[in-house]
Amino acid sequence: MSNTISSNESIPSKKKKIVVLGSGPNRIGQGIEFDYCCVHGLLAIKECGYEAIMVNCNPETVSTDFDIADKLYFEPVFWENIREIIDLEKPEGVIVQLGGQTALKLAENLTNYGVKIIGTSFDNMDIAEDRGRFSDLLKELGIPYPEYGSAYTADEALEVANKVGYPVLIRPSYVLGGQKMKIVLNDEDLEKAVVDLLNFIPGNHILIDHFLERCQEAEIDAIYDGETFCIMGTMEHIEPAGIHSGDSNSVLPAFNLTPLEVDTMAVYAEKIAKALNIRGLINIQYAIKDGKVYVIEANPRASRTTPFISKAYQVPFLNIATKVMLGANKIKDFTIERKLEGFAIKEPVFSFNKFPNVNKELGPEMKSTGEAIRYIKDLRDPYFRNLFRERSMLLS
Repeated sequence: MSNTISSNESIPSKKKKIVVLGSGPNRIGQGIEFDYCCVHGLLAIKECGYEAIMVNCNPETVSTDFDIADKLYFEPVFWENIREIIDLEKPEGVIVQLGGQTALKLAENLTNYGVKIIGTSFDNMDIAEDRGRFSDLLKELGIPYPEYGSAYTADEALEVANKVGYPVLIRPSYVLGGQKMKIVLNDEDLEKAVVDLLNFIPGNHILIDHFLERCQEAEIDAIYDGETFCIMGTMEHIEPAGIHSGDSNSVLPAFNLTPLEVDTMAVYAEKIAKALNIRGLINIQYAIKDGKVYVIEANPRASRTTPFISKAYQVPFLNIATKVMLGANKIKDFTIERKLEGFAIKEPVFSFNKFPNVNKELGPEMKSTGEAIRYIKDLRDPYFRNLFRERSMLLS
């Protein structure tokens, strides 16, 4: 007979609670930028009078410091662990927007289990994550997007690729950091890439988009509360489209786009946020070619550029967004004063010296392991001019 005695050192309080899911271990495509989001989210939750509960398993993060959350569960961000915490704590809801793709992928399980998702609902987040549903939405809204298709087999992928036209970008759905994303130019390369992808993630839904060559890429981070749409920042990438946004040098605000192109991006962003019934954060990626703005994708969560914009403009956007998610405040309740003089450049940080056998060629699959901020007064800065010269060479 077993004499094992089970015990539980976590005693739930009687306060109303909000659980925040972190991003787990640092990895390529997801790192400490989401820890910044979680920390500021936790502080906002406490300011709103809730008990803030953090679930994360990374000792290198600030969100797992003992004095940040009211209660910390130092556990892997897996559904089995989350379910047990939910059963014990019985929170008012769970925030998945702050922990990157790892947290977002748990929204379906939480919804099916009857747990409230704080902010944007799972179904609306799924529209943004599902390329087919999202493209259908863009079509309804009259927003341009690259031709696309989807497949489950290599034969289906070949049919779609020939329909939308080469070159094509192929990718699995619901992935982190552009894993297994590739640009392919012909049937033979496509077949090899699809087989490799299906071996990596069996049964995955393969997304196939016509790749817009030689175009600029830009993005918008924003907050929507159901009434007011607030653009946090508009960033233009130095590198051309085809290089993962996490590996691109990005300039805040946009420096080379026309006022019409920037305004068009803003109009499209607001239309998408309203159609998805966003409550909180959204990031939208664009490609601009021959003066025409295309929407590439939308991320219904904090992006890796959210902390960058908050720091560059010196505005507590994560605090604002969390209070909007909770329904405690509207955007109009806050005074937003951006304090950036000149431009801020997001510089990707690579660790190729630690991984000497890794292919250093940049593409749609993310390879950077971090980022830094460089401030410049104007576009005559030698550092910026050198970056822009390199981009011109890539486009020539």
